[in-house]
Amino acid sequence: MSKKTAEFCSPGHPDKICDFIADSILDAYLEGDKESRVAIEVMGGHKLITINGEVTSYAKVDIEKLVKEIVGENYKIISKIVAQSPEIARGVDVGGAGDQGIMKGYATSETIEFLPKEYVLARDLCKKIYEVYPCDGKTQVTIDNDKVKTVVASFQNTKNEELLKLVKSFIKADEYLINPAGEWFFGGFDADTGLSGRKLVIDNYGPEIPIGGGSFSGKDYTKVDRSGAYMARKIAVEILQKRGAKEVSTKLAYAIGKSEPVMAVALVDGVEEPITGYDLSPRGIREYLKLDKVKFAETSVWGHYGRDFEWK
Repeated sequence: MSKKTAEFCSPGHPDKICDFIADSILDAYLEGDKESRVAIEVMGGHKLITINGEVTSYAKVDIEKLVKEIVGENYKIISKIVAQSPEIARGVDVGGAGDQGIMKGYATSETIEFLPKEYVLARDLCKKIYEVYPCDGKTQVTIDNDKVKTVVASFQNTKNEELLKLVKSFIKADEYLINPAGEWFFGGFDADTGLSGRKLVIDNYGPEIPIGGGSFSGKDYTKVDRSGAYMARKIAVEILQKRGAKEVSTKLAYAIGKSEPVMAVALVDGVEEPITGYDLSPRGIREYLKLDKVKFAETSVWGHYGRDFEWK
């Protein structure tokens, strides 16, 4: 495929604000009890934030205070959090996965971040615009055989001419679509509703690369749709570097309550092989990736890969 497109959205986007809230709540519980089990979902918009989920922890967190420190005092906060179900807990208690699922990892040699070029371009452009206009916004980049064809940039509180000039200073393209629906000043939670875990493709590798489908934010390490995906990425990068490969895809699959995956394979430049030499239990992943030292709120913006995290 010669044409590829990827998008990215700023931390001011409603969905990403919800991810940040979810991971901030996770961090608060882990700070008070590193063995906390957390599965939080957040929906926000129009002066209302709703938090729902399951938490088992010795830590006590003032959810309303924490959330208002992020979104402001003029929001109504509705929170309903219950303990993890005993049926799930009994499998996790013995070191098993907190759910079944398939996790996919990926690494490519086409960029220094080991990520697809179109994804890196869209993310980097979004970050650069956000430094000037720290608000709601999105970017999108289309490439054709590595040449940038079309760049889309829609950012709140910008003037078209100024934004076009800024975008052109960062990236050269055949076509620029700047605020294509017109300049806009009504954004974020004032304009739209957000939901945690909705920007999965942006959180991963962009739309050209398959993902397992599990969301990350608001979940502790026992939820392998997060920790397993991080481990799959780590393995893909390590294989790519050790073999000098061009492209590596990895797949892990787990059953609830079982510590070892039911599948662990890698596709190295098109050739499938088993993954060996790793402790792929949830506890083994936490130790290998140092997940007990991570501030997860930092992962919820700018994508989960190709940054300064242990899983690359």
